[in-house]
Amino acid sequence: MCGIVGLHLRDPELHPRLGVLLAGMLGQVVERGPDSAGVAVYGDPRLTPVGHSAVSLLDAGMPASKVAEIVGAALGIPADAIQADETVVVNAATEPETLLAAVSKALPDALVIGSGRSLAVLKGVGNPDRLAESFGLASVQGWQAVAHTRMATESAVTAAGSHPFSVGLDQCLVHNGSFSNHATIRRELRATGVSFDSENDSEVGARFVAQRMLEGCDLEKALRLLYERFDGFYTLLVTSGDSFAVVRDAIACKPAIIAETEQWVAMASEYRALDTLPGIEDARIFEPEPEEVYLWRLLR
Repeated sequence: MCGIVGLHLRDPELHPRLGVLLAGMLGQVVERGPDSAGVAVYGDPRLTPVGHSAVSLLDAGMPASKVAEIVGAALGIPADAIQADETVVVNAATEPETLLAAVSKALPDALVIGSGRSLAVLKGVGNPDRLAESFGLASVQGWQAVAHTRMATESAVTAAGSHPFSVGLDQCLVHNGSFSNHATIRRELRATGVSFDSENDSEVGARFVAQRMLEGCDLEKALRLLYERFDGFYTLLVTSGDSFAVVRDAIACKPAIIAETEQWVAMASEYRALDTLPGIEDARIFEPEPEEVYLWRLLR
């Protein structure tokens, strides 16, 4: 049993409140996953400034200021880094691939848990309410965010094993449930050169989606291929840049509720996490159907 919450803001006037709103939602699903927690935030001006790329790291082995110094030296341009519990988010005015290469060279033992032009991923072990405070979640801004509280069933309780899993640029996945054939699909992906950072079954889903998108699929098509290939019981919330998508397995026994207004779209494992949102009394509220992809895109 895990907890999922996500918020996709259509109204720019709500962007400064993204973190406050998400923190309120997260607080309602703490007992669904007391082991660890993580968030993925899109468009925060401090974590991912406009014109910069960002890489989120675990196990950097040094203070954020030293990370910024070392990565900046590898890049040849200034870099900035922010510490959030066990995570360090480093950003610089360069392309994501260039920043990733510099981080890999400068910090070969650090674990990359997210990268992109607008995405920052923060993870940690322990009570999700404490982690939300440690992350500074209430001060976060942006247009989209997801959060996950984990009750481990498939791998160890570590920050690396917590969600979200972000393995493609500006992509992330959170998961409630389990994939029964994840070992088979992991072997298939490894045979094509894909590497893994954990034994978590959810990472297999994230790697599968990222590979399909590298092959030219859009997010909706990648998720359709996922439910055709994966067995098990699951609810997934998957984001990619300006997209926000939900899909469930054929049985749909893992809970999911969606609410939609003109100002926002939200998803949660329980209705009470949605009840904290402004205008919920006027929202269209529904339970997503099995094996159907629900997808929203930000209109700019």
